[in-house]
Amino acid sequence: MTTPSIYDWAGGAEAFDRLTTAFYREVHKDPLLAPVFAAAPAEHPHHVALFLAEVFGGPRTYSADHGGHDGMARHHLGRHITQEQRRRWVSLLMDAADEVGLAADPEFRAVFAYYIEWGTRMAIVYSGDDAPPTEGPMPAWDWGQTPPWVPPPGA
Repeated sequence: MTTPSIYDWAGGAEAFDRLTTAFYREVHKDPLLAPVFAAAPAEHPHHVALFLAEVFGGPRTYSADHGGHDGMARHHLGRHITQEQRRRWVSLLMDAADEVGLAADPEFRAVFAYYIEWGTRMAIVYSGDDAPPTEGPMPAWDWGQTPPWVPPPGA
């Protein structure tokens, strides 16, 4: 038996679109984050869904259409994201994952949270005055970070 990718385990493209739609609905109501995303285009949630999908083993659509890691990193340049904003972003995204019914098993959520923590900390790095070059490979997160949960027989 082949273990599904994180992308497939999460529910594929539709699940990532549901996630980012629910997430950004809350972001736009949040007093700390709404100003950061006030000028974001209507397609922003879908673009983030494409990015996350690719990171977790889905189609390479974000790279093909939006510039991959370099494209995402450039969106953060000069934004001076704070730790408080980063933490709120993570919290709202995890709440959205619960709301839309993303897989709740601990192994999936650990891999998902690991990337979200890492990615948001990288967003801070790219948003600062001393940002490194944005060129780099697209992040690829897989079960290698933590093994998948396999329900015991009869569960």
